[in-house]
Amino acid sequence: MTQFHMLTRHRDIQNWVSDRKGKPAIARVRDRFGEERAQLRLRFARSSEEGREDVGMSPCSWTAWLAELDRQQLALRVDPAGDCELVSRRELN
Repeated sequence: MTQFHMLTRHRDIQNWVSDRKGKPAIARVRDRFGEERAQLRLRFARSSEEGREDVGMSPCSWTAWLAELDRQQLALRVDPAGDCELVSRRELN
């Protein structure tokens, strides 16, 4: 059974991502009604992806990324293998 940890504190999230050479990014996506919204992403350095930019993804500051994380009421779910996923804070209960 995999043991997940939920991170909600800004310092914990930033430290976890930075320790794995990750950086915050935001992609602007349109929903089915055509309204634009921010989709949070994390970019991790991988040797096979050097020099490659993900389409539609813009690097951003930690301040902007964490503000959007709070606005969307998200948490970072991490596991011991180093995988992570953004999930609703409602899953914490």
